[in-house]
Amino acid sequence: MKVTVVGAGNVGATCAQVVAEKNIVQEVVLVDIKEGISEGKALDLWQTAPINYYDSRLIGSTNDYAKTADSEVVVITSGVPRKPGMSRDDLISINAGIVKSVTENVVKYSPNAKIIIVANPLDVMTYASYVTAKLPKNQVMGMAGILDTARYRAFLAEALDVSPRDISALLMGGHGDTMVPLPRYTTVAGIPVTEMIDEEKLNAIVERTKKGGGELVNLMGTSAWYAPGAAAAQMVEAIVMDQKRVFPCCVKLEGEYGLNNMFVGTPVVLGKNGIERILEVDLNESEKELLHNSANAVKGIMDVLDGMNIL
Repeated sequence: MKVTVVGAGNVGATCAQVVAEKNIVQEVVLVDIKEGISEGKALDLWQTAPINYYDSRLIGSTNDYAKTADSEVVVITSGVPRKPGMSRDDLISINAGIVKSVTENVVKYSPNAKIIIVANPLDVMTYASYVTAKLPKNQVMGMAGILDTARYRAFLAEALDVSPRDISALLMGGHGDTMVPLPRYTTVAGIPVTEMIDEEKLNAIVERTKKGGGELVNLMGTSAWYAPGAAAAQMVEAIVMDQKRVFPCCVKLEGEYGLNNMFVGTPVVLGKNGIERILEVDLNESEKELLHNSANAVKGIMDVLDGMNIL
């Protein structure tokens, strides 16, 4: 079985590393447009196999998608970060063009692949890939909810002085400031988190989670990569191992939660077919309003992209 990661930057290389170390596929192909980068990183990672005891072979490719043929899963991390002086529309235009081109190449060689989008703005790039791929909606999804939930759980574990493994949480909506953490669906070993932390502290953690990416950019001067790469790898594992894991992922909604033709985060079951099914949890009126506000923010960016006539 083969998995491809497109984009050999920090996120892509981390994803490839984590997938390889899980030892769940025969081959991990790393693709990049820059000459020698993917080959070098793949070789470096392969040389850790005797140390970290895994057998997955790592192969690098400079823009040669023939090497990705018959991939079970393809993770698309390629794109550019927003730079000083760059408008939001500039970022959308550049990354949509990249995602469109990559998706066309992916589908050409792996028409049955499940595609996981990591490029930003995440929800809209998932939409761009879906439109380009012309695949069933269960095969194209975005990684954001797992990352956002991981940050939320990590902050809670620190505040409560408990293991993050015992914290179960759910977030919905778009990836960014409008995401919708759901304290009602957050538990610590089955105990509602609201019984373990006061409302003020919990609200502060929710706000920190919403701005989690920005906090890291301010600290490092660049976007995060360890957690995003690991989150994408967790999705890969759920699909190739047919684990039927329940994760929040960006998917196309067609009536669920009262939203149509919308790409936002919602809980799904991930298995060998990609999105096995979308789960509809019971939201109260306040939570529904937050979700719809988040979806409207995503729709605004989708409309901007549609106006560019790139897809």
